Amino acid sequence: MKPAYLITALLWLSMAGLVFAVAKRAAYWRLGRAAAPGPYGNPGKFGIGNLFSIPKRYFVDLHHVVARDPYIAKTHVATAGGAIGALVLVFVNYGLAIYSPWLDKLILLAALAMLAGAVFVWRRRHAKQVPARLSRGPWNTLPWMLGAFALGIALYTAVPAAAMSGAFALICAVLIVVGAYTMTFGAARGGPMKHAVAGLLHLAFHPRQERFAADRAAWTGQGEATPPTALKLPDIEQKEYGVAKPVEFRWNQLLSFDACVQCGKCEAACPAFAAGQPLNPKKLIQDLVTGMAGGTDAAYAGSPTPGIAVGSHGGRPDGPIVSGLIEPQTLWSCTTCRACVQECPMLIEHVDAIVDMRRNQTLVHGMVPGKGPEVLANLRETGTMGGYDKRARYDWSVDLEAPVAQPGKPVDILLVAGEGAFDMRYQRTLRALVKVLNKAGVDYAVLGASEGDTGDVARRLGDEATFRQMARQMMGTLDALQFGRIVTADPHVMHSLRNEYRALGSRYEVLHHTMLLAELADKGRIEPKALEALRDKRTTYHDPCYLGRYNGETDAPRKLLKTIGIRVVEMERSGMRGRCCGGGGGAPLTDIPGKQRIPDIRIADARAVGADVVAVGCPNCTAMLEGVVGPRPEVLDVAELVAAALE
Repeated sequence: MKPAYLITALLWLSMAGLVFAVAKRAAYWRLGRAAAPGPYGNPGKFGIGNLFSIPKRYFVDLHHVVARDPYIAKTHVATAGGAIGALVLVFVNYGLAIYSPWLDKLILLAALAMLAGAVFVWRRRHAKQVPARLSRGPWNTLPWMLGAFALGIALYTAVPAAAMSGAFALICAVLIVVGAYTMTFGAARGGPMKHAVAGLLHLAFHPRQERFAADRAAWTGQGEATPPTALKLPDIEQKEYGVAKPVEFRWNQLLSFDACVQCGKCEAACPAFAAGQPLNPKKLIQDLVTGMAGGTDAAYAGSPTPGIAVGSHGGRPDGPIVSGLIEPQTLWSCTTCRACVQECPMLIEHVDAIVDMRRNQTLVHGMVPGKGPEVLANLRETGTMGGYDKRARYDWSVDLEAPVAQPGKPVDILLVAGEGAFDMRYQRTLRALVKVLNKAGVDYAVLGASEGDTGDVARRLGDEATFRQMARQMMGTLDALQFGRIVTADPHVMHSLRNEYRALGSRYEVLHHTMLLAELADKGRIEPKALEALRDKRTTYHDPCYLGRYNGETDAPRKLLKTIGIRVVEMERSGMRGRCCGGGGGAPLTDIPGKQRIPDIRIADARAVGADVVAVGCPNCTAMLEGVVGPRPEVLDVAELVAAALE
């Protein structure tokens, strides 16, 4: 008989190591504040019942993100699936003292699957062209550790008892111990496998439980559930002024940081990182892990934050984050585009963490760089970012006879222009939209002089107090009117009214102008013709981040373009994975320098597909892309193209 006591002893030692790893990491997570209130009115407490949600969230919600890279998806299935299968079967066969040869055969198959997965992980990390986003160091040795564990289990179960000598059994034991240590005690010390320990628990206790809502209405903002892209509402009355120290994050946020697998997909998607600005979302998360556990970033083995040397920062749980762990310009480089969140296979919420830290810098220290302080002051004093007279917001519409909304006079559509209406370029878009509405006979009205700022930029800059001031004023204006739906050509306005005001108690049905125009075309209320002027031109469409990633709308603009005879030539990054223009999150105001400008990168994407025209659906995107110096494609809003097709 095989020395069953050997693997039984190793099994229980590994179980002890796993318990120790969870307890060790949990000691760090518990330093954080209580979890935020849940999206369905629950008090934010998480019980043991959350653990039952892990299988569905792992195999469905998480794995569809991993599946975007088929090689890694299959590798992960083999490695993780083989490891879990082998461990479960070993526990059954040896932990329960069954010692079945048939179960040994199943253990062998699971171990071989894990071994094959480890080989493929090794191949990815030792190929001729290894992705620059991958962390090295311990991550390069991880395949060897996992392979050793799988090989030890496989050899132990494959070799007949009669042929197994003491020396051979010892070799198997050493191989198993090497891998088991990596997966348990090594994880407790912060090694690569801590992502497996933290990752599964992170899925259960995710800070945004609404990300796992089953119905589409939760995503689009039309249902009762909170959409998964709206920022959390801090309790200012209880002096929640953002996050200054690692311990001021909520405990499940700290847990989420530990779930990072350092794959660098966030890094590869980040527009600020690509532009050479001092932000690397992967490094930022790892810095927060360093602060949570205490220490320095000297052991970090991935791409550094552009312009900031590795090894020069450190922290502790109750120590300052900014200027201790993270430089201020890192926080202000973020465009809040959520590309990092969209790509993260562990579903980590980078943007929430950045805005939490910005809030402290703004509300407590008043440390907003660039033109940010001036804009915030203008918002508080005049209700506009530029300090304008609000009555001038709709001067462009006078000759179009756009009706102004009046209390007691209901309309089907309320048009909210947004802050960009003071800009002459955006006015061209709005004029085109109103001309289409007039031609379609839509019952609509504009807000006129009563329209104020929605507070979007203030909130992204961390000024939660000014956001609420703007929001309450806007809600008061809207609640005095009778309308069916709100339409806007600004996705940032759309997101605020549709998603973020919900936490303040308001529910509005808000459409992007391309959604309404597509609806009018479907119903035959407008019949745009093919644009001859664009027949011989290549047209691409740039997805606004706040329309695509924030609100899930990528089809309506393309559908509209198709109705006017335009075949969209897609850029390398499009749809939900579109590249940011650089105009969100207050980034144009903080204006953190890099090696190049983000809109230049996006226009380069358009040039790469030979585009003559870039169709857009956001005033911020229009301004950023038209600001590119030198020869570039023409930038036109979808509404302008539709209006031209009706003439």
